[in-house]
Amino acid sequence: MKKLLLAAALVGATTLCAHAQDSTTPATDGDTPAVATPDSNNASAPVEGANSFTEDQARERIVEAGYADVTGLVLDDKGVWRGTATKDGKAVNVALDYQGNIVAN
Repeated sequence: MKKLLLAAALVGATTLCAHAQDSTTPATDGDTPAVATPDSNNASAPVEGANSFTEDQARERIVEAGYADVTGLVLDDKGVWRGTATKDGKAVNVALDYQGNIVAN
């Protein structure tokens, strides 16, 4: 009888632990939604936030998006990498946010 009671208590405890790991909190806070697909930008890009890209990673992403001669990359106080590049022979300012959105103007 003790073994049965101990087994039931153990099963109950593991069920509670597993349930405690369930999260009902959304992955984003609503102000900075994640990008749905890697081929499209967030409409409000560049999005402010903690950017974990290194300068080399930021440059690589910008080059992969079709830009060349990426120079002057600086991480601003809003967490956005900003610099200059060329695309289709024209000089542009580029920005890369923490979500991977690339914006040029």
